[in-house]
Amino acid sequence: MEIKTGVFTDIIFHNEENGYTIAEMETDSELLTVVGNLPRAVKGTCYELTGEFKIHSRYGEQFAFSSAMEKLPGTKLGIEAFLSSGVIKGVGPKTATNIVNFFGEDTLEIMEKNPKMLCKVTGIGPKTAEKIAVSFAEHKEFANVSMAFQDMGVTASQALRLYKEYGKNAVSIISENPYRLVDELYGFGFRKADEVAEKMGVAADSPFRIQSGIKYGLAAYANDGSTYVPEEILCENIAQMLDLTREQIAEGIFDLTISGDIQADEVDGEKVVYLFPFYNGEQAVCKNLNSIANAQLKTLTVDVDKCMEMTEKATGIYLSEGQKEAVKKSVNSGVSIITGGPGTGKTTIINAIINIFEENHLDVAIAAPTGRAAKRITETCGHYACTVHRLLEYFYSEDTGDMQFGKTWEEPLEHDVVIVDEASMIDLMLMKGLTDAIRPGTRLILVGDSDQLPSVGAGNVLRDLIVSGFVTTSKLAEIYRQARESMIVTNAHRINHGEYPALNSKDGDFFHMERNNEIKMRELIVNLVKNRLPSYYEGIDAVRDIQVLSPTKKGIVGTLELNRILQENFNPHREGVAEKKFMDRVFRVGDKVMQIKNNYRMDWKILSQGESGQGVFNGDVGFITHIDTDNQNVTVIYDDEKYVEYDFSQLDELELAYAVTVHKSQGCEFPIMVMPVSWFPPMLATRNLLYTAVTRGKKVVVLVGSENRLRAMVDNDRMKLRYSGLAHRLSNLMAFEK
Repeated sequence: MEIKTGVFTDIIFHNEENGYTIAEMETDSELLTVVGNLPRAVKGTCYELTGEFKIHSRYGEQFAFSSAMEKLPGTKLGIEAFLSSGVIKGVGPKTATNIVNFFGEDTLEIMEKNPKMLCKVTGIGPKTAEKIAVSFAEHKEFANVSMAFQDMGVTASQALRLYKEYGKNAVSIISENPYRLVDELYGFGFRKADEVAEKMGVAADSPFRIQSGIKYGLAAYANDGSTYVPEEILCENIAQMLDLTREQIAEGIFDLTISGDIQADEVDGEKVVYLFPFYNGEQAVCKNLNSIANAQLKTLTVDVDKCMEMTEKATGIYLSEGQKEAVKKSVNSGVSIITGGPGTGKTTIINAIINIFEENHLDVAIAAPTGRAAKRITETCGHYACTVHRLLEYFYSEDTGDMQFGKTWEEPLEHDVVIVDEASMIDLMLMKGLTDAIRPGTRLILVGDSDQLPSVGAGNVLRDLIVSGFVTTSKLAEIYRQARESMIVTNAHRINHGEYPALNSKDGDFFHMERNNEIKMRELIVNLVKNRLPSYYEGIDAVRDIQVLSPTKKGIVGTLELNRILQENFNPHREGVAEKKFMDRVFRVGDKVMQIKNNYRMDWKILSQGESGQGVFNGDVGFITHIDTDNQNVTVIYDDEKYVEYDFSQLDELELAYAVTVHKSQGCEFPIMVMPVSWFPPMLATRNLLYTAVTRGKKVVVLVGSENRLRAMVDNDRMKLRYSGLAHRLSNLMAFEK
């Protein structure tokens, strides 16, 4: 093995995810092409590399290094190149030159030991000097941490996240129990932690490994929507995954039950296992709903029928008998549900209910699970609506390390009525938070379409509430006359009933364009979004008003590939437009992006109102307004007003959103929706998913693909199995009360 020390003069290739790097390196005596893994590869950085020369069949002689240690430069030229590289926040090429001209070869020592002296340099104030000092210290610490993790098989981007989470002690913390990576670090899977543990010499039958494997298995089911797993299935799956016996897994389940991490129980006579928060969540929701449903309500002093008549005369919209009955049930119940498909008048009923309560001088709060859904309610109902999270005054707790709500059973909501729209999106833990904060005597009204895809989070709340029979439920089936004129509404109901949609009616709003080749599907989708639809429909913005949906992320017509090609068409690389490459994606100023995880710590500001807060949520869509390479951050604006700043290391929380999955589109409406229809895995190509996709389109729906595949989706009435105990518990509660 040889050791080579020199400066990177050019970065030929660097993969930010796994660290694979090809670079040109200049030593005191030669120019080399070097190949290996580095957490960061920046032009101007000096490294000591250990490796050997190899001959590549295509690229010739290369120095393949197996280990690397960053070396800080000692010459003025080297220091200036290092500072100009952008690795230190607050220092660009001009500032780097000024600093080195002032301090010469003592620059780095000044930055480390006496950074206040940087203020002597023109253009650097105390705040900038402090930022430079902090960034320089972090750079040195991270260099040491990342090199240590590299030997464990931890990738560059993962090492950066570990450093952000644990600081300079990251290596020692993880060495104690590498499986904590799974619990504490977003995106770090059990299998990767298992690889790290193996390299650290952790035994295959270690209690750490077994217990982490069990929690991983439960979490995997939770990510697919289940709140529990049958014990027999869990033992079998985890035993196979860990290559251990079922008895060893059962022992691990017992230990985790004793520690309180999980809960063993029975559902419908079957032994099941919960992650404790979901067990506690189901218990709490049942208790809360029972209290709310059976509490004494404030008496309505104004006649409900007369209020409905006044509303009808004022709006010119007249309620059917079924809708009137739904209104009466809701205003007279502690907890109620209104469910129905598009065009059945849910919004009209919400307005009628609000008017009745306002006539009775009751305080009404309206909310929805997402910001986009809340904004739509405000626009359609004329009443202010916010997200459920905002209603509950969410905040990030430094003590517990997770999201908390300011409104709880100890400090409940003061409203007399709480109405939640798009209730199919409410998962178990959000329902717990909501019902915890509603004091008995408050009316809770849930409105939603139970035939849409269930929540992204664990649980099957709306359906469970309906199936249990515990909650007063009004099911709307009659379609309004105006809605019947829309083929989107008509076809949505046809699909939901297992009937094939009527295609391409004259002057309609629901279109199917036959293509049997996925490449041609993709080409047509791009042409429709970029040219044909904006030119045909006046006032349509191709990026803001047209949303491409797909059942899947993968493949030629999956969201990853569609986003790549749509970005090329709407926001290609060009001089003067800042961009940042991160892993397998490129972000540019102007890109439409989506937040893909809940981040309760993320700061946001509404500049026009001087308002600020925390929390950006899974499914939020915005646009990149600024990319700052000096300070290594990206600014995104959500809802045309809320600015969020992402550090480069946080870009794994963003995806391009020119195309999104149907699941991610829940709770949204788009003026125009376009979706490919091809072969998709049977669990995705379902009637339920097609129905949800079609109901996202407000004015126009365009399906591009095979009519045979479209019909096959209608025929496929499979529902992805979710293990959820809420209906079971509510049914037992009803039986007990009888």
